[in-house]
Amino acid sequence: MSNTFRLGGDLNVNRLGFGAMRLPSKDGMGRPARDPEAGRAVLRRAVELGVDHIDTADFYISHGGAVRANTLIREALSLYPANLVIATKVGPIIRPDGLHHGTPSDMRGFVETNLDGLGVDRLDLVYLRVGAMTPPHGESLAERFEALAALREEGLIRHLGLSNVDTAHLAEARAIAPVAAVQNQFHAAQRDDADVLAACEDSGIAFVPFFPVGGGRELDDERLAKVAARHNATVSQIGLAWLLASSPVTLAIPGTGSLAHLEENMAAATITLSEEDLADLA
Repeated sequence: MSNTFRLGGDLNVNRLGFGAMRLPSKDGMGRPARDPEAGRAVLRRAVELGVDHIDTADFYISHGGAVRANTLIREALSLYPANLVIATKVGPIIRPDGLHHGTPSDMRGFVETNLDGLGVDRLDLVYLRVGAMTPPHGESLAERFEALAALREEGLIRHLGLSNVDTAHLAEARAIAPVAAVQNQFHAAQRDDADVLAACEDSGIAFVPFFPVGGGRELDDERLAKVAARHNATVSQIGLAWLLASSPVTLAIPGTGSLAHLEENMAAATITLSEEDLADLA
């Protein structure tokens, strides 16, 4: 199975990338800030280790917005490497009273804010994020996706994606404009969206799990521990290796603000799971 994937048919990326959510704050969005220089160091090292696909969002911020993932990416990596693909998400609005979702008319502002924050003229990949932690079944995303498709036609976006969706959402969006990637919660211990992965594989669409190693909760799975011991690896590394082995369209974007964890995550790309391993993890 190839270690690279042609995202949107024209952007060749390594299948093991990097997620920027934990750069501003160790404990997640809106929590106390990390040292910004630590985040910049992680980003520079990630690129040194071969990362050419970074996943971010304008709403990846520390408490009070003191540290922002997009700002760290711009400061650490611009002038950007020619082969670097930066994906971002739009849709959610984080307010003191909780999570809200933007309307179609908000999409231009979201996109322009990401353009400014990253310091680019065009965004490589923009996901429309819907719902909270599970897909909002039965909710139409057509008008919001149409607004993003219009911005793509203007040249502000190269490729469009969807996040936190079901197969009906994917079909609805594809009737409007091409979908290059889908980002849903999926990992070795959470496989509920296997039908979405199958739909992506059938159509050559990238499937990019968020929380690929459990989202801050250790992957507590005896099957993973057994295979990890066999490879002298960590459970998280086997979780990442399993994702990459699960389908040729799967990309992994583990995130961290720690150099040590970054090195550990990137080493997962060197692990080749055997048929016995895959059977144990089935």
